[in-house]
Amino acid sequence: MRTEDMLKILHQYREDAIIIPGRGGNHWIKMSKMPERDLALSAIAMGGRASFALGLAMARPDEKIILLDSEGDVLMGLGTLATIADKAPKNLYHFILDNECYATTGGQPVPNAKKIRYDLIAQGAGYPSSHAFEKLADFESNIEAIMSEPGPVLVSVKVVPEIVNKPIQNRKPWQSRSNEQVVADFQKAVGPRVA
Repeated sequence: MRTEDMLKILHQYREDAIIIPGRGGNHWIKMSKMPERDLALSAIAMGGRASFALGLAMARPDEKIILLDSEGDVLMGLGTLATIADKAPKNLYHFILDNECYATTGGQPVPNAKKIRYDLIAQGAGYPSSHAFEKLADFESNIEAIMSEPGPVLVSVKVVPEIVNKPIQNRKPWQSRSNEQVVADFQKAVGPRVA
C-alpha cells in the first residue's frame, strides 16, 4: 500500500491524538488538520522515536499518542520494544511503516526485509496487542477497532518505498519548521511540560 493512502485512513481516527510523524512525515504534515499537535522533531536520531514516544505517553497519560515509526528505527532500537511493553502505556499506538529500506539515509535495503515480522517481535517483547497489514482494505477494516484497544499497541504496515537509493544531502527535507518552533507550537497547544 502507499504511505499516503494509509495515513489518510489513519487520519480519520486521529481524534485529538498527539502525532509523532517520523516515517511518513512528509505526507502527514500536508494532511494534518492539527499541526500544533504534531511533534515533527527532525533532531531525534534514528532509533530514538519509540523511546521519545514512550516518554511522552508516560508524561501525558490522558492523551492518546500515535507514533509513525519505521522498521529501520525499530531495528536500531529493538530493546525499546521491551521497555514499552514493561511500562505498558495504555495511550501509546506504535505504527511501523515498513518500506523495506532505510529511507532516511538514502534508500538502502533493510537486511532480511521480506521475512521480518514486527508484529511477532512486539508480541514476543510483551506488547499486549500487535497487528500486521499488507493490504489497504484490511487496514481500513480494522483500524477503528485497533484505535479502541488499550495500548501499547503495535501496528506494522507494509508500504511501497518512495525513494530511490541516493544520499540524504541530495534530497529535499520534508520539515520546514525548526525544532524550536515545533516545541513552541506544541507547548502552546497542550500546556507546559509535566514536572
